[in-house]
Amino acid sequence: MRDAPQAVICSAERKAIETATILAEALDLQTTVDPGLGEMDRTATGYLPPGEFEQTADDFFAQPEVSVRGWERGIDAQHRIETAVRRNLCAGADPAIAFVAHGGVGALLMASLMSAPISRAFDQPGLGSCFRFDARTWTLLSPWEPIL
Repeated sequence: MRDAPQAVICSAERKAIETATILAEALDLQTTVDPGLGEMDRTATGYLPPGEFEQTADDFFAQPEVSVRGWERGIDAQHRIETAVRRNLCAGADPAIAFVAHGGVGALLMASLMSAPISRAFDQPGLGSCFRFDARTWTLLSPWEPIL
């Protein structure tokens, strides 16, 4: 497979690990877990009902320099995620790496790749989406696309 990932790296969250394991097995690779790829820290609120969660997430992205309801600040989460991605890219000789994490992580990474302000406009359009980027130039190569 052309441009197939040579490594699969995921956050420590259960769904990310399960997804990464399926992908890695299909590619005959091992999964590497990096806690730095975790979703924004929301332990201050714990589980929120869907409507309340969506409003709080909207506020998180709209006010990235503020800790909304005790959540990790967007700028801090973005820095942590970008640092983890760059660290993993530097560790491997081949930048063809599949990173598996939650959509909020992707939205923060996508904003960084575009040198754009943090915005929920970059959130994944649906479950099971991916985008491509050039690690050497730190630029976005594709929008969110469904994984088929």
